[in-house]
Amino acid sequence: MSTSNSLQAVIFDLDGVITDTAEYHYQAWKALADELGISFSREFNENLKGVSRIDSLKLLLGQAASPLSLTEEEMVRLADRKNGLYQKLIEQITPADLLPGIPEFIADIRQRGIKVGLASASKNAQFVVNRLEAEDYFDVIVDVTKLKRNKPDPEIFVTAAALLGADPGKCIGVEDAASGVDAIKGAKMFAVAVGREALFPHADIVLPDTSRLRLDDLLRHFD
Repeated sequence: MSTSNSLQAVIFDLDGVITDTAEYHYQAWKALADELGISFSREFNENLKGVSRIDSLKLLLGQAASPLSLTEEEMVRLADRKNGLYQKLIEQITPADLLPGIPEFIADIRQRGIKVGLASASKNAQFVVNRLEAEDYFDVIVDVTKLKRNKPDPEIFVTAAALLGADPGKCIGVEDAASGVDAIKGAKMFAVAVGREALFPHADIVLPDTSRLRLDDLLRHFD
């Protein structure tokens, strides 16, 4: 079976896969937590990976020493405050921040006529891609503002496949968060996880870092 007949598309998460903006997210959440007088650690920050901004804020507020009663409007204002802090930080991003092996991996995929998509829960995805000068890497960047549900719901990956004209069963998804892997599997795609194996019981393949991504290796398992 030829590559083009079997694999139709590879769909990537952004944070932790294409570039690592996790540190900027941590710094922004930490700054907000400090403003609110809430304790916030790097360990707790792991709970926010792959989680929407509002849901992350709810988790953060749950760390308060005494419960905070906030209106929906106040919640949105705090979430926007975090995003403003984050946007200032990501203005530092350059093409040098692409993770190891990613340019070569995507070049190989595209050279073989396979489509490439981006499925990021971040509303800043297009800005980050522009800062990375990686616009030409992707045939589709899913606009999360038009989606109803966030990861681990499969909607974002199903949408990306549809926009690429690809059968989800003939797609590979690449993620660094367990909720993202669950979204890939929910979309009936082959799931590649980047990180520690123990964190990804549902992934089809787990690689320690992006430098280990090789299309021929993945195709052997995929086919």
